[in-house]
Amino acid sequence: MILALSVIMLLFEAGVSSSSSGLENQIFQYIDLHQNEFIQTLKEWVAVESDSIQPGLRQEVTRMVELTADRLRALGATVELVKLGSHKLSDGQSLLLPPLILAELGKDPQKPTVCFYGHVDVQPAKKEDGWKTDPYTLTEIDGNLYGRGATDNKGPVLAWINAAESFRALKLDIPVNLKFIIEGMEEAGSLGLEEIIKKENQRFFSDVDFFVISDNLWLSNRKPALTYGSRGNICFSVEVRCGERDLHSGSFGGIIHEPMTDLIALLDSLVDTSGRILIPGVYDDVASLTEEEKKLYEAIEFDIEEYKNNSGVKKFLYDTKEEILMHLWRYPSLSIHGIEGAFHEPGIKTVIPAKVIGKFSIRQVPHMDISIGEHQVIKYLEDVFSKRNSPNKLKVSVPTSAMPWVANINDPLYTAARKAIKTVFGQDPEMIRDGATIPIAQMFQNITRKSVMMLPVGAADDAEHSQKEKISRHNYIQGTKLFATLFLEIAKLPGKLQEKSNTTTTN
Repeated sequence: MILALSVIMLLFEAGVSSSSSGLENQIFQYIDLHQNEFIQTLKEWVAVESDSIQPGLRQEVTRMVELTADRLRALGATVELVKLGSHKLSDGQSLLLPPLILAELGKDPQKPTVCFYGHVDVQPAKKEDGWKTDPYTLTEIDGNLYGRGATDNKGPVLAWINAAESFRALKLDIPVNLKFIIEGMEEAGSLGLEEIIKKENQRFFSDVDFFVISDNLWLSNRKPALTYGSRGNICFSVEVRCGERDLHSGSFGGIIHEPMTDLIALLDSLVDTSGRILIPGVYDDVASLTEEEKKLYEAIEFDIEEYKNNSGVKKFLYDTKEEILMHLWRYPSLSIHGIEGAFHEPGIKTVIPAKVIGKFSIRQVPHMDISIGEHQVIKYLEDVFSKRNSPNKLKVSVPTSAMPWVANINDPLYTAARKAIKTVFGQDPEMIRDGATIPIAQMFQNITRKSVMMLPVGAADDAEHSQKEKISRHNYIQGTKLFATLFLEIAKLPGKLQEKSNTTTTN
C-alpha cells in the first residue's frame, strides 16, 4: 500500500500526461522508483576527470570511455572500441587519442534503427575557478545536480542508457534497434570522428534510420524544446610579431611599433558598437528570411528577462524576442575570445611582448561558405594592417572550422519527438535552433544522408562549461522518460515514412 502510494505521488510530481499509455506508465513508474540509482551512476561518472583539453588527464578520458563501454555491455549491447591513433601536441609530442565507442543493441530487420550520439569528455574545471562545490563531486542542491559534465554531456548519455535499461529491467521488448556512437574528444574538436563516420557509413551506419543527438539545452528553464539547426564556426588566429624577444617598455616604449597596439587595432576593426560585422561581403550569402521561418520565431515563448538572468548581463543589443532569436540563430556573429602572449597575471609587468596572438571566431549560418569567409577575413585584416604602416609581421590562420546545420522540421523523426515530449511534459516543444556549433549534426546529415535531430533535456540555466554547470533532478529523470517514449513513438512510424525520411542539408 505504501509502495503504491509512493508511485502515485511520484507520478503526480513528475506531471505525467494523462495521455500516457499503460505501457508508458509502467516504464515511468520504474524510472521514478529507480531515480536515485540513476543519480548515483551519474555521480560515479562525474567523478571521473575526463578533461580532454589537458594532456595530463588523457588517461582519465580513456577510463571514462571504457567505463561507458562496460555500462553498454551490461545492457547487452555489442561494443566495439575503435582506435583513433594519436595526435601531436603544441610541443611536438604525440599523444594517443581515446577510443571511440560503436555499440549495437538489437538487429531486428522489422524494427527501425536509431543511433544515439554523445560524448563523455568534459571541459576543464577546478574548484578555485569559482565553483561553490567540488566540480567532480556531483552535489544536489535544491533539486539541482551540480558537477562538471552533469548536463554536457554525461547526464544525457546516461539518460539514454537508463531508458533502454528500463525496458530490459521490466523484461519489455525495446521497440527499436539501438546503436551508439560515443566519443571522448568532443570538447577538443572531435579529432578523428569525421573519418570514422565516413569509413563506417557503408557498414555500421548503413541500416540506421535516424540519428538523435542530445548535446544542447532548451531555450527556457521550464519549456522543452526540439532543435532543428545550429550555426557553424570559423576560428581565426591573428599573430603580430615584432622581434625575437620581449622588450622593456622603459627602454623601447615610444620608439617602436608595438605588436599589442597593432593587434588591438585589428581586433577593434572587426565589429561596430551594434554587433554588426564590418568585414565586407560577410552578409552576402546569408539565407533570406521566409514567412514560414518568421512565424516560427513569433510562436516561441521567450522570456527575455529570464535569459538575461541566466547570462548575468543587464542589457542585450536587441530589444525584441524576434530580433534576439534571429541574431542568435540565423545571422552570423563575431566574438573575440582572447590574446595569447599578453601578460595576464595579477600585478604589473612593464613589458612589450615580442609576439601576440588574437583569437576570434565567426558563427556561420546557411548559406555562408567557409572558404569564402576565410578569404574575406584574411583580406580585410591585411588591408587594415597595411594602412597602419607597421613594420611588424602579420599572420592570419584558421585552426578549425565547421559548417552550419539545418534539418527539415516536418521529418517523421521530429513528428515522433513532438509526440514523446507532449506525453512526458504535457506540452508541445519549442522549435528552436542553437546559436552554438554542433559539428556532429552536420557530419551525420551530410555523410549518411539520414534524418538527424537534436533533442535536448537540459534547461537553459544549466550553465554548461561554467562554474555552475548542473542538470536538475527533474530534467534528468524526465529526460530518461522522454527517450524511452521516443523509442515507442519511432516504432509507431509507418515503414514508408522511415524509408522516405530525409532532411535539408546546407552548404
